[in-house]
Amino acid sequence: MRIRVAYTTIYDYATLASDVVQLLRIEPHATAGQHVLHWRLDTDTDGHLRRTSDVYGNVAHMFYADAPLRRLTLHVSGEVDTDETHGLVAGASEPLPPAVFLRPTPLSMPDAAIRAFAADCRAETALDTLHGINTALFEMMSFDADVTHASTGATHAFALKAGVCQDYSHIFIAAARSLGIPARYVSGHLVRADGLITQPAAHAWAEAHIEDFGWVGLDPTNGISTTEAHLRVSVGLDYLEAAPVRGARRGGGAETLNVTVTTHSPDQEVPKRVDAGQSQMQS
Repeated sequence: MRIRVAYTTIYDYATLASDVVQLLRIEPHATAGQHVLHWRLDTDTDGHLRRTSDVYGNVAHMFYADAPLRRLTLHVSGEVDTDETHGLVAGASEPLPPAVFLRPTPLSMPDAAIRAFAADCRAETALDTLHGINTALFEMMSFDADVTHASTGATHAFALKAGVCQDYSHIFIAAARSLGIPARYVSGHLVRADGLITQPAAHAWAEAHIEDFGWVGLDPTNGISTTEAHLRVSVGLDYLEAAPVRGARRGGGAETLNVTVTTHSPDQEVPKRVDAGQSQMQS
């Protein structure tokens, strides 16, 4: 599948913001299942852009604005060929051992309820266990963009039995780690069955590591393994460490953020429930 992505992020500040710095994880890197044909990042503000990689092996850009500003616009466009790997993740940059992804974070900390849920999903093999968690979350959770926000943790969303893709992924990760299975958060894009979707944010899912097997991608929001319709961009212990845009500034007053993402690919079928999640941008 050839996936075309274009999205725009606009920050509006009530007053002049100075010393604006943005950490951008918006460029995918090649794996055995995805091949980046081209990728471009543009801004409407003079500044310095430095391309590097972060501790997880993600492509990262640091943007430093040259002068105070009232508005910052980031536009991303690109084209990637993807292959069907049935959820297997191979050929990705892996600078850290899988055991690092057993580390809990405030957003992915399991409580007694999540641990009990995970134990109920335990099966004969780790792979069957992961599929059990994935299916159970898909069946028991309700998609609701109004009940959680970017700082909602897994325990709160699990108690509500509702949330968006970020919440589904955090609960999955918390459950898998509670069973001793390394798991990580993935930020990316997902193409819908109609082939064209304009959405307010990116998509998110999880990857888990099985010994002697490797990393596998699972999308609990849709109850499936990842497919060629999933475009993998960045990974981290949780949302905060894989978010497409995070930044800092001085001043600026109140901030308004507008994000629009369009993904396109011809003749692709994925399940009906596709959650764009909440805006995965934090400043």
